[in-house]
Amino acid sequence: MDKILIEGQKPLSGSVKISGAKNAVLPIMTAALMAKGKSVITRVPDLRDTKTMIRLMEIVGAKCTFDSGRLEIDGSTVNNPEAPYDLVKTMRASFYVLGPLLARFGTVKVSLPGGCAWGPRPVDFHLKGLEKLGAKITLESGYILAEAKRLKGTEISFEFPSVGATGNIAMAAVTAEGRTIIINAACEPEIVQLCEYLNDMGANINGIGTMRLVIDGVDSLHSADVDIIPDRIEAGTFLTAGALLGEITLEDIIPQHLDLVLLKLREAGCGILTTTNSVTISPADSIQPVDMTTAVYPGFPTDLQAQWVALMSLAKGSSMITDTVYHDRFSHVPELNRFGANIKLENNTAFVPGVNELIGAPVMSTDIRASASLIVAGLAAKGTTEVSRIYHIDRGYEQIEEKFRSLGANIQRKNSSA
Repeated sequence: MDKILIEGQKPLSGSVKISGAKNAVLPIMTAALMAKGKSVITRVPDLRDTKTMIRLMEIVGAKCTFDSGRLEIDGSTVNNPEAPYDLVKTMRASFYVLGPLLARFGTVKVSLPGGCAWGPRPVDFHLKGLEKLGAKITLESGYILAEAKRLKGTEISFEFPSVGATGNIAMAAVTAEGRTIIINAACEPEIVQLCEYLNDMGANINGIGTMRLVIDGVDSLHSADVDIIPDRIEAGTFLTAGALLGEITLEDIIPQHLDLVLLKLREAGCGILTTTNSVTISPADSIQPVDMTTAVYPGFPTDLQAQWVALMSLAKGSSMITDTVYHDRFSHVPELNRFGANIKLENNTAFVPGVNELIGAPVMSTDIRASASLIVAGLAAKGTTEVSRIYHIDRGYEQIEEKFRSLGANIQRKNSSA
């Protein structure tokens, strides 16, 4: 199994191009299943999760061609509305096929999801929403079976603005009979792009980017092409490294997607310079402690919480970091403490008294973003860090060690059996 080896405290400089957003491309790939023609998706990141989704596309009958960031999906051959356990258990986003395949075929069978190890992320919002649209939902042998001759528009109100449920219900509703209104919808940029893509395919969605989506059903969708937005979580990860190790420029990004993150970095003492499609960060003389609470967009993303904890572990003072989105998403804390951090956990809050330095250590990643925080800590730590179970990082970061190496880091991938 591969490991990442880091010799820490090497200064970073230069520029890095940010990849397309994983959390945007995965639902868009499933939306392409609703059309019978060929859709071309560009700026597709070459990730383990992307490849898992391509395998799922092929299992349901689509023809896929992926090369150099360009993915062609031919939905004309889709004929098997079923997502098997072997794929869904490795990636929760495969659950996104539920709405599109139900809308197209009137029946779909999807395994209950797996993916990252932390927290119960219930699929109730997805299933209750589909039931309100008229689907009959049954659970058998770990599979969800959904059936409906044609879905009927209705009003659906989420208790919590779930990104996954908003995407799934929107995809199911675009060809439902009549009008669907989703109240307390997620507003994340990835959901905005999904809805805009559905409109490009012939859907009629209004209120995109607000918490109230109005969807007037159409008879069918046609294929369409799309260029994936940049990955704001990858960008935020590189920014936390730059905050500690040197002035770097992130290219091909949308700075507005990171407004609150950039504000927090300024509060921490970093210099931030933005253009329409780039951000340059200059490290602080000393990192100031900045409290942070995660929230749904446009709040501070839960997907950057672990990286922020790593940054604050080197602050000159104490900070409190609370995750209101996923209360138990703190598997990175004991690993960061192996570097010499002194983080205490109480419920869904990490209390982080800054330390003078981190010391390299063997650590183990537990999910995509936790592994990113360990790499950031390893880059800032004195000595050698070895990160194991890095298949997690390959799910969400494209060539992370090559990108950091191009900025001056001493980081490499080693096959542990070699």
